[in-house]
Amino acid sequence: MKIRHIAQLLFGIATFIPGVYQTRSKKNGSGGSYSARYCYSVYLRHMVIANQNKLPTNPLVVAELGPGDSLGIGLMALLLGSEKYYAFDVVKFANIPGNLQVLDELICLLRNREGIPDDDEFPRVCPKLENYNFPEEIYSKEYLEKCLSDSRVSKIRESIGRSDGMVQYKAPWINSCNVVKKSVDMIISQAVLEHVDDLGPAYKAMYEWLNKGGFMTHCIDFKSHGKSDGWDGHWKMPDWYWFLLRGARPYFINREPFAVHEQIMKKNKFNIMFVKRVISEPSFSSNKLNAKFKNISEKDRETSGVFIQVKAI
Repeated sequence: MKIRHIAQLLFGIATFIPGVYQTRSKKNGSGGSYSARYCYSVYLRHMVIANQNKLPTNPLVVAELGPGDSLGIGLMALLLGSEKYYAFDVVKFANIPGNLQVLDELICLLRNREGIPDDDEFPRVCPKLENYNFPEEIYSKEYLEKCLSDSRVSKIRESIGRSDGMVQYKAPWINSCNVVKKSVDMIISQAVLEHVDDLGPAYKAMYEWLNKGGFMTHCIDFKSHGKSDGWDGHWKMPDWYWFLLRGARPYFINREPFAVHEQIMKKNKFNIMFVKRVISEPSFSSNKLNAKFKNISEKDRETSGVFIQVKAI
């Protein structure tokens, strides 16, 4: 076992001691990014593919799951015409000064109609695009000028840090989510749903939020997040080891393969519009799988990530 894996295991065990996780969390944040260019790249990638799938690219009400330290993805939605942004997280990470800086940088990127940062800058970010030019076919110069007017930008800026304006930040969201049913146009997440323990209630809630014709756009990462030698090593770890590795953290990776997400989405009457799998070669033979995952399909066995867009029926 590598030293870093031993350290991860010891920290997981230590989190059973009250206050240990909270102390480290306050110091390190979510591990997310305050990079405006990252948020700019992620949001525009989602919107380019939404446009290709004939889904709305100017949703008025947007909800994001797991924004972490930065609300930049939601701020992109507001800067591009949305009127309300719900940020739902398990633990409150975001802070006002950092997000005000991200906002200013995003405004500059949009006013300059910068190209979408590509694989040279963010090689691990999905979804991948064929063309990384600024999507002028979606957001024209005239449209941007309207969205980025001084009055709109001031309104967005004033909403950061408040709970009753254009930005509404809820953490922990499962206990403080007061979204009007059928009122959300789009739900977005980037490498978040692999951390949700109760996927059934989560997808059910998202279906209830979305209005008719509303859609979800998610990038889900099925890798072990550095918890094992191979990208898929979490699927062979025994349950007792996984229990100690997770410890008492409020969130961790749930180890569920794509088929579980797909089944729950279909059960909740979502219409799957687009699926793009990231294929990786398994790092070990299937006979070493934990018994919980022995029936995982060969297709899911090599799926290390997926980008999916679905509509509410």
